[in-house]
Amino acid sequence: MSSTSPEQPAETPDAVEETPSEPVGEPASTAADDEHLLVDPARVRRAPRYRAFFTVGAVVGLVVGLVVGTWLTGIAADDEVLLLKPGVFVSVVTLATTTFFVLLAGGLAILADRRSLRRR
Repeated sequence: MSSTSPEQPAETPDAVEETPSEPVGEPASTAADDEHLLVDPARVRRAPRYRAFFTVGAVVGLVVGLVVGTWLTGIAADDEVLLLKPGVFVSVVTLATTTFFVLLAGGLAILADRRSLRRR
């Protein structure tokens, strides 16, 4: 066999043998065995990234809020409805729609997360 054979690990002179911490009759478990039990490469969980969902929800909410707030302010001006502070009106509409879309995006992220768990 060659020196790079996978069956025989290369011995190093600095290697220190550890005393087994398990009882004498039981086989010693290695970190590689434990890792294999925890990580199965055949099953990959596709969990959503919550930050991305919330960011998209906030951006969509800001854009929709500004458009709807400006549109409603224009309608009020055409109907000669007196708005004392149209900027405050647009700000409140923008804040409300941003909150709504962030919560909606969070709900969609939770739904996607549950769906990724169900397939296991």
